[in-house]
Amino acid sequence: MRAIDSDAHVIESDLTWAYLTEDETQFMPMIVDRRQGAEMRNSEGKLQQEYWIINQRVHNKDRNVGSNTSEESREMRSIESRIRHMDELEVEVQVLYPTLLLRPVADNARLDFALCRSYNRWLADIWKKGNGRLRWVAAPPLQSMDKVREEMQFAKENGACGIFLRALECELPLSDPYFYPLYEIAGELDLAICIHLGNGSFEVHDFYTKDSPFTKFKLPTIGAFHSLLLNQIPEKFPKVRWGIVEVSANWLPFIISDLRHRFHKRGKRLPDNVLAANRMWVACEVTDDLDYVLPVAGADNLVIGTDYGHNDNSSQIEALRMLRQNPKVDGAVIDKILWDNPRALYGLS
Repeated sequence: MRAIDSDAHVIESDLTWAYLTEDETQFMPMIVDRRQGAEMRNSEGKLQQEYWIINQRVHNKDRNVGSNTSEESREMRSIESRIRHMDELEVEVQVLYPTLLLRPVADNARLDFALCRSYNRWLADIWKKGNGRLRWVAAPPLQSMDKVREEMQFAKENGACGIFLRALECELPLSDPYFYPLYEIAGELDLAICIHLGNGSFEVHDFYTKDSPFTKFKLPTIGAFHSLLLNQIPEKFPKVRWGIVEVSANWLPFIISDLRHRFHKRGKRLPDNVLAANRMWVACEVTDDLDYVLPVAGADNLVIGTDYGHNDNSSQIEALRMLRQNPKVDGAVIDKILWDNPRALYGLS
């Protein structure tokens, strides 16, 4: 019954920023409660009360928190509680992603570095207490590219198994040469590039403020996959493994068909198994039509996660157990999605 949850989350709290240095305290994010004004409801229909304020910008805190997890578990106030819940869910290892950082929060390099540095040290301490069961993806300070190597080296030495990216970073697509030094570092340190549902562009994020999360977060993430392959970025960095997380996998046949057509127009040809040839893995969901997806994705390049700690369209805390019970998928393929494939993506021994 071995299983790896390839997409679990931590909910940032006051503990996250306890690692800011004395000269960084000016960047301390604040948690505030709503006292008046129009009522807003969270993803569970409950009254939304808490907000972050970072550099005078307001961000939701309890917008998509899942009440099927305890506060002490999702905020990592009790590592023992988190691991007990993992045992109940029959999960051997969780790979941890951020929550607040799924959106753009830092509009200058000093703030970006301070938040990434503190977040990474918080996760490093969580890993140390987790007996190898809580692995994590590190937040790179992309606005200070000269500091990324040292920060990612620290992360690698303290349990990180990947580097966290959103679909857009620094107001640039991930295929931009600006990110080439990051990809070189990822290959040298054997850290996967993990592109999680999210958006790091203030311009695009704020443009879609009144629209659904689908246009703000999901479409840019699928677009990042398309852009990386269209510009042949994986070919330029043959040591790098790539993960596309929390956008399901039903879109794969359409996107790869589109890419084949575009490559054909250029007189080029995509490999038969695009994901395997480019060392790419995609996180599927239990609502995906795997009969439709698997012929394109292949059995070796799908993973799955629960979105632990959240409650939104991609969340299913029983996802790993539900996949195991899916009668339409061969048991050997299920074992790969739950164990072998995430071990390969994240470089877990």
